[in-house]
This record gives sequence, C-alpha cells and structure tokens, in this order.
Amino acid sequence: MTDRRSFLKRTGLLALSIPLLKNELFAAPFARKLPAKGIQLYMVKEDMEKDPAGTLKQLGKMGYTQIESYDGNKGVFWGMGNKTFSKLTNDNGLTLISTHYAGNSGGFEKLAAEAAEIGMKYLIYPWKGPQKGIDDFKRIADEFNGYGAICKKNGLRFAYHPHDYPYKPVDGQLPIDVLLAGTDKDLVDFQMDFYYTVTEGQDPEAYIRKHKPRFRLCHMRDVLKVRLPKGSEDESACDLGTGIIDYNHLLSTALDNGMEYFFVEQSRFFRETPLQSAAVNAAYLNTMKLA
Repeated sequence: MTDRRSFLKRTGLLALSIPLLKNELFAAPFARKLPAKGIQLYMVKEDMEKDPAGTLKQLGKMGYTQIESYDGNKGVFWGMGNKTFSKLTNDNGLTLISTHYAGNSGGFEKLAAEAAEIGMKYLIYPWKGPQKGIDDFKRIADEFNGYGAICKKNGLRFAYHPHDYPYKPVDGQLPIDVLLAGTDKDLVDFQMDFYYTVTEGQDPEAYIRKHKPRFRLCHMRDVLKVRLPKGSEDESACDLGTGIIDYNHLLSTALDNGMEYFFVEQSRFFRETPLQSAAVNAAYLNTMKLA
C-alpha cells in the first residue's frame, strides 16, 4: 500500500509539473533582459559632487551594474585618478563603461590612454551645438573620425551622442544623416538619446535598423503623454514607463541590431530627489519583458 501511495504521489506531482515545465520551456526563448542596467552619473550630479562614494553605493544597491561618467567640475574620474575611481566603482558592483568628454584633442588623447588603462570601452563626444550650415557638420564628421582613430590606437571605441539639434533640418538635410554618412563606421559609433529622437519626430527604431550596428549605446528616459509647454529642452521628460515610449519593443529592436550599453539618464524629475528617480527607473527595468 505504501509503494502504491508513493507511486500515485510521484505521478501526481509529475502530472502537475508538466504544464509548468512546458510553459517554462516555451517562454524561455522569448524572455530577454538587458545585458546590464546602466546609469549616466550626470543624472545624480549633485549627489556625486557631495558624496561620490555614498552615491555609488546607493546606485549599486538599486541594481545598477554599469555607469557612464562625464567631464564635470572634478573631471571624469571625480578628482581621484582613473585607478582609484575605477576601484571605487568596482567595490560597489559597478563597472565604468564610458564617459562623456568634449575637451581638446590633447586632453582627449590623454584621457583615451587613462580610460584604456582601466578597461573602459568608450569615450563619447556629447555636444557640438547647432551649426550655421550643413558643411559645418561635414567638418565635424571629419573631426570625429580623428577622435575615433585616437580611441582605436588606445584600444577603445569613440561614439557621438546626438541631442535634439542633429534632428533639425539644416540646408534641407538632417545633420544626423550627414554625420552617419560622413563618419567611418570602423571608427565612430553613436549613442542614441531616445528622448530627443522621439521629441524631434523621428523613429528611433528605423534609425537603429537602417544603421545597424552603429547605435551601440543609448540614454533612456521617457516622454510625457501630455507634452508640457516649451520651457527647456527637457520640459517633457519623465520616469521610464510613465510616458509614451514603448521601451519593451524599442529595446528589443535595439538588442537585435547591435546595441550593447543602456544608460538611464534624466534631468527633469517628478520625485523629490534624482536618486529617487534613479531607483524608480531601475525598478522599471526589472519589470521589462523584451521579445
């Protein structure tokens, strides 16, 4: 009797587990996550200036694993030197992937060597500003090729981060198209800021597909469902998942077309502090269901 009961118990449990196992087997190939969750430190710049160690510790606890720096008052390594800052990030479960930097060529070459020394992947040029004519953007493309060559010589990559102005027509052309065409794909990648692409009326997925795999990095923030009056370039930015951008679909497309690094970045907040928004955004990324 005992053997019979044990057999029925085992077969009953097996029968119950088959549907669950079947669901897991069929769901697994379609359930994807981002390779890592990143954040651009400019989002929490006031906290970083006051307490870099404490701020990095909080970001690590939120679940971020990658960071991108920028050239602020204390430099991209926050006044610590490249190795010391890299150790601090690593101690908090974070990897310094990239930094924004718009210095001169001499400073750029020095930074490229320091970045390569600690295993960084990218130096990113964040801002050139609107130009008078489209020929100016052609000149900038040549300049970016030069920066790309410097990075390649040092064993890392160069990228450009377009804001809103490259999506505004100049002399009948979009500067972003001129920059993509005029830069060497072996030397220059791009970091898409989804907010600017969408608010300027362009289709981010179309650009990502057409120019695969040149958009290797991104900045993520959402766009309010009801746009606010013009007041600043970021007047309608909001936390991820609270706006109009379908990030589940968008990031699935990005992953399929060569994008590797994903950074939360926001400069307008509905929370009391930027760190609270950082936590909300990190939690949202955990809920995503990428095809």
